Amino acid sequence: MVKILFIGDIVGRLGRATLAYFVPKLMKEHNFDLIIANGENTTHGRGLSKKHYNELLQLGIDVITLGNHFDDRPELQEYIIEANNVIRPLNLIENYPGEGTIVVTTKKGDKVRVTNILGQAFMKEVITSPYANLKLLIVDSEPMIHIVDYHAEATAEKMTIAWEFDGQVSAVLGTHTHVQTRDARVLPNGTAYISDVGMTGAYNGIIGADRDVVIKKVWFDNKTPFTYRAKDKERQFSAVILEINKKTFKTEKITPLYYLWRVDE
Repeated sequence: MVKILFIGDIVGRLGRATLAYFVPKLMKEHNFDLIIANGENTTHGRGLSKKHYNELLQLGIDVITLGNHFDDRPELQEYIIEANNVIRPLNLIENYPGEGTIVVTTKKGDKVRVTNILGQAFMKEVITSPYANLKLLIVDSEPMIHIVDYHAEATAEKMTIAWEFDGQVSAVLGTHTHVQTRDARVLPNGTAYISDVGMTGAYNGIIGADRDVVIKKVWFDNKTPFTYRAKDKERQFSAVILEINKKTFKTEKITPLYYLWRVDE
C-alpha cells in the first residue's frame, strides 16, 4: 500500500505556519510515502516565490501543484525549470516553462505521476480542453499511481472528469474554492474523489483573505485588491489521505482531514 497526503491550497503566511505545525505531527503518525500540496496561494495569497518554494520543501512537501495563480510571481518562470517537483497547469495554451505532469519516486521506490489541470467553467484563463489533455496524457503514459489535482470552480465539472476517468487515474482531487466538501469517496473502479480538498490558512477570513476587503470587493468595488490575514489566532488545515494499492494503482481508501488550531500570541 502507498500512503499519500494531499494538502489543500496553502494560503499566505498563516498557511505556511499551519503547515509547519501539522505536517511533522501527521508524518510521525502515518509515515507517508509522499506528500503533495497545492501551493499556488503560498506567497501572500498569490503565486509561489522561490523563497517560499524552498520553505515548503523544508517543511516536508515533496511535490507542489499550482493553479490559476501560477504566473503571479514572474520569478517562477526562472526557477521552475530546475525545480522538478513544481507542477504548473498541464492545459495552458501559452508555451510556459515547466511541466504540467511529472513522475516522482517514493521513498519505497514506487512511481507516482502527479498532474495539475485547470478547469474551464467560471475561470478567466484561456486554456485547452482539460478532458482532451488528460485523455491524451493517459494514452501516452505508462500505467502507475496517478494523482490529478483538478483546479476548478465548478463541482459538476470536477465530477465529470472523475466519473469519466474512474479506473484510469488513482485520484481526482479538487482544489481552488478553499472550502472542503463532504463528498470524499472512492468511485466504483478505484478512483478517489473529492470536489475540493479545502484550504490551509486563516480560519476567520473569507477563503483565507481579510473579511472586510472581500466584502468591499464583492459588494462595492471589484477593483479592490485582496489582502490576506496575518494575525488570525485560529487557523485551519485541510487535506486528504489516500491509501492506494501499489499493484492495481486503485485507491482503497480516502480520508479527509480538517483540523482547527488556535495560537495564543
